[in-house]
Amino acid sequence: MKDLHILMVCLGNICRSPLAEAILRRELAVHGIPATVDSCGTGNWHSGEAPDRRAMQVAQSNGIDISMLRARQLTAEDYQRFDFIFAMDRANYNDIIERAPIGTRTEHIHLFLDYAKIVSPRDVPDPYYGNIADFHRVYQLLEDASHRMIPLLRDYGAEGS
Repeated sequence: MKDLHILMVCLGNICRSPLAEAILRRELAVHGIPATVDSCGTGNWHSGEAPDRRAMQVAQSNGIDISMLRARQLTAEDYQRFDFIFAMDRANYNDIIERAPIGTRTEHIHLFLDYAKIVSPRDVPDPYYGNIADFHRVYQLLEDASHRMIPLLRDYGAEGS
């Protein structure tokens, strides 16, 4: 089986994408699918910062430690390095496509929930301006999407071997 390289992208890389990174990493490990999972943001204003304290709290309450993760911005190299780039929402998806270096393939860029075959909502809501309950809802949505993606990612990894 091919070792997958997966990138999760949101706006600042302190709420949704670090949670998605950690949840998907755990799901892939449970199912024995070899993968490298990373996350970043389209913006740079949180670069070097730890995830939002509420994201860390919700992750910890679900048995995941994300405190060691640090925000970073999407780079030109990411387009070549990753088999999949998953945007948390349409605005970030559009930014990722627009920033793609000239001549870069973009068929590996998807909306996270579309790829997971979740019809509604299409975007992972940004909990940053919300409360802890919003972070719990986002966690559950990301966990459901990650679980649904396992067969798709397993098939992709098997094709590459």
